[in-house]
Amino acid sequence: MDAYDKLLECNIKPSLQRIAIMDYLLTHRTHPSAEVVYSDLCGSMPTLSKTTVHNTLRLLAEHGAALMLTIDENNVCFDGDTTPHSHFLCRKCGKIYDLPMPPAVKNVMQMEADGHIITEMHYYYKGTCKNCSKNTDIN
Repeated sequence: MDAYDKLLECNIKPSLQRIAIMDYLLTHRTHPSAEVVYSDLCGSMPTLSKTTVHNTLRLLAEHGAALMLTIDENNVCFDGDTTPHSHFLCRKCGKIYDLPMPPAVKNVMQMEADGHIITEMHYYYKGTCKNCSKNTDIN
């Protein structure tokens, strides 16, 4: 699905900036922060402002077009993949990786919990990624 269709599907009125930001999230699977999105897009969109990027990312998250990740207390990152999956934060390099969500956790998303209807769930792992582990073993 392209960015334009994703925005329409989530009842977000497409604009040039919104399409560019949504496209960025869909094509860059790096879980970028708002600052990274702005930095990468401002060269090709000179009228883009940091405020527009922040507001658009928040809008995308509120409408279910993107996930807002708060894996660590210092950074907010965004993910264009809204399918149920887990995230792994490497404490050494700071990268965030997608991981499959355990089936037992997926089942929780379709149930009620004490009368509450679950619509969103975040499942995070933290540790050392395989790339950093390899580099540590060599040194």
